[in-house]
Amino acid sequence: MRWMFETTVRDSVCQIRREGARWLSTAWDGGYRTANAVYNVTVPEGFERTDLDAYRAERLSGAGFAVGPTLLTGVHMEHARCARSGSVSVLATAGLSNPAALPMSAAETADGSDGTASNPADSPDWRPGTVNLIVGVDRALDEGALATLFATAVEAKAATLLDAASVPGTTSDAAIVGCVPSAERASFAGSATEIGAATRVCVRDAIRASLAARYGGDALPTVDGAEYGVVTDQDTEIFEP
Repeated sequence: MRWMFETTVRDSVCQIRREGARWLSTAWDGGYRTANAVYNVTVPEGFERTDLDAYRAERLSGAGFAVGPTLLTGVHMEHARCARSGSVSVLATAGLSNPAALPMSAAETADGSDGTASNPADSPDWRPGTVNLIVGVDRALDEGALATLFATAVEAKAATLLDAASVPGTTSDAAIVGCVPSAERASFAGSATEIGAATRVCVRDAIRASLAARYGGDALPTVDGAEYGVVTDQDTEIFEP
């Protein structure tokens, strides 16, 4: 299904294009950007590059694309899925090899350890799972509303993954949300708005579809069974402000 943002997949690179769009990204060089396109790029197994600007330029140029905000993932683009509702479209790639659990009490820690599973950086052949989202809204949003859209999308991602795999995310999740400054203006993008509601269901359905494409009928990885991941279980000091 086509959406208001044109999508092209080439050489394991997915381009999401909309002329003059405004984006908010959590990539390594993230923040607010105006760009005609953003990207989701599959990295190879054993990926160890740290010169990410140069790596991005190589991959995008090799695929015939111009440089723009980019997310990296270990999930193949054949498992990418899109969902659309009204003015909102979402692309998701979802893998769960490195889940990040947040128990609600110390008793819920799976192994009774210090709460941290093996560090992915310790393994040279680490292949990140990553749940990446790219959300495009055919509306004009100011920076505050775009940030709210981001929060709405991430909340929906966490709810979807908690239902599917009992974790709110992985150790390397990332997202880009975008709007169109020349389109009809919208003041808000929270869960009670038309844009927010559409974002929530699109995120849910795109992630579910990507998980189904990635894992088929197999059981999804859990924190107990995953080779990489973390369980955050530390004490805090509670105080009144």
